[in-house]
Amino acid sequence: MVVLRTLLGDALRETRLQQHRTLREVSGAARVSLGYLSEVERGQKEASSELLASICRALGVRLSDVLRDVSEELSVHEPHPLPIPVLEAVPEPSAVTAVPASVHVVSDVVAAA
Repeated sequence: MVVLRTLLGDALRETRLQQHRTLREVSGAARVSLGYLSEVERGQKEASSELLASICRALGVRLSDVLRDVSEELSVHEPHPLPIPVLEAVPEPSAVTAVPASVHVVSDVVAAA
């Protein structure tokens, strides 16, 4: 099973390497520690949306573009869900329900007392 944080980290690292930038440069621009950025890129840390946005700004890319690319990659690896079973509709009870005869007998006994 592919983990989302791994795909995100791969996408961020690939973008950084395409720009010929170091972890130190991007971590400074994103205001995140070098070690934490490295863990995010390796898929070891689950980055918050705020942190992802900061890293993307530092890389000069849109977060939505990175997420779209990761989503496309995830769809390749993600298994198809099992079909949802179709449940048959249960008829609604009628508004007027029959009262059992035993209830009438009990009420007659109580009324006679």
